[in-house]
Amino acid sequence: MEIEDRVTVATPEGVDLELVVAGLGSRFMSSLVDTALQAVVIIALLIPARVAGGAAGSALAAVAVMVVAVGLPTAFDAFAAGRTPGRRLTGLTLVMADGATVPLVSAAVRNIVRIIDFLPAAYSVGVLSVLATPRNQRLGDLAANTLVVRAAPGGRSAPVVVPGAVRPDAPAARPGAGAPAMAGWDLTGVRPADEAVVRSFLARRAGLDPTSRARVAGDLARRLEPAVVGPDRAAGDEAFLEQVLAAREARGR
Repeated sequence: MEIEDRVTVATPEGVDLELVVAGLGSRFMSSLVDTALQAVVIIALLIPARVAGGAAGSALAAVAVMVVAVGLPTAFDAFAAGRTPGRRLTGLTLVMADGATVPLVSAAVRNIVRIIDFLPAAYSVGVLSVLATPRNQRLGDLAANTLVVRAAPGGRSAPVVVPGAVRPDAPAARPGAGAPAMAGWDLTGVRPADEAVVRSFLARRAGLDPTSRARVAGDLARRLEPAVVGPDRAAGDEAFLEQVLAAREARGR
């Protein structure tokens, strides 16, 4: 049984976000799957290089290895919610140290430094780094400021559009949205500081990992719920926050 560490990240909204950092065992299994798949792709690409032969074949082989070893994992880290096939299979995901999704530059840095982590063989440096660091980071993670953590069940889910609410990917609630339904709401308990916190979260939520996003939304909703009478809580935490902000804006604060 693997013991995994938990780290607490303070978000700009004042919410302490707890992330479960993956241990060495689950990371090893994830890397084993990804490495095996990469080997299959590299072998397939080396066939035409061998046929070409000579300098052209050698150049083609070098490019193929570089693209698969560095470019492919970089693409998964930046454009697939930080989930390579191996991480998806083992229930892991890659995020920034603050819980945000990984941008392309950070993903590239992480995978370029992987070359050092692999030395002298079989990720020896990387394993030592994971064991020596408090957040189980290899050198690539330290350079890119990333963490490998447990993913939310099912991974990234598609945005849910709630009738009468703003789309989850919108930067903020629409002023005046759903005004007729808001007429009877009691928002006297909502302070300007509360509104600012909600606005901050709604503006940056698209850049958060799905797990982090759900946790912050839930914490803010529970914090604000006692001060609000009217909005439909059955619609979900983010819809509740959107409705409160839209109601405040509709009433001119």
